[in-house]
Amino acid sequence: MTLFNKYYPIGSAAFHELVDAQVKAALEEDIGSGDLTALLVPQRQLVNATITARETAVICGIDWVNACFRLIDASVEIDWLVKEGDHVQPGQLLCRISGPARSLLSAERCALNFLQTLSATATETRKYVEAIAGTSAQILDTRKTIPHLRLAQKYAVTVGGGHNQRLALYDGILIKENHIAAAGSIANVMQQAFALNTGKSIQIEVETLAQLKQALEAGATSILLDNFSNELLREAVSINQQAGKQAILEASGGITLDNVRAVALTGVDRISIGSLTKNIQAVDLSMRVDTLPHANIG
Repeated sequence: MTLFNKYYPIGSAAFHELVDAQVKAALEEDIGSGDLTALLVPQRQLVNATITARETAVICGIDWVNACFRLIDASVEIDWLVKEGDHVQPGQLLCRISGPARSLLSAERCALNFLQTLSATATETRKYVEAIAGTSAQILDTRKTIPHLRLAQKYAVTVGGGHNQRLALYDGILIKENHIAAAGSIANVMQQAFALNTGKSIQIEVETLAQLKQALEAGATSILLDNFSNELLREAVSINQQAGKQAILEASGGITLDNVRAVALTGVDRISIGSLTKNIQAVDLSMRVDTLPHANIG
């Protein structure tokens, strides 16, 4: 089970509340006091519309799209021809939509924004997951996310086959170099973290093999290896094995599609990649509306 699913099980009330909250904020941001351009469209006009992929992608965000149209107009009907997580090709039809023209056009941009953005994260994640297939490593995200879309992007990572690092600061302790400096030493900061007794995960970031050994001696069970070369990663794995595989080892920093498999083959357990959520390029999708002759509401 991923961390996202632990807090927001798919299909649960908590999941739908999250989706609705994010969509309501997006619609308020976009529509505000009213969609002025929609006033140019006949109020009673009914239309059909389609959303089509213009490039290869892993589809993610269907629930967000549904909420965009539902919260604007519950009478809008959507027929999805793909499922969440499906791999689609350029020109592939994703869904058919029907309803009042004004409603479809007012919801269009927010719906596409969610679908394009979340599909981008899922697509990028899937590339990394496929690149390390056959190894024992997992692909993880980070907290380098788009503001107010943290949880949606964490969800998209799981749709792409990846796993979640802690969801947020409340979800676990990650001790970094500044925390170590403020506490005075790795031993001190680890002791303080254990003393908090939060019941949450405790991970410490190290930058050298010497710090790795100190962290193991201090009782660390999860260690982030920051910007280690592959040679140093292999040495870190060996040191951890000598300690009885005491800690989960996670590689981070400077990881790309070109080198991720080599990193996985060093024997690390996890690989965290900020670009899954930080440097994404929205998937190219298109919505097109067709008017229905003599079709009007009521």
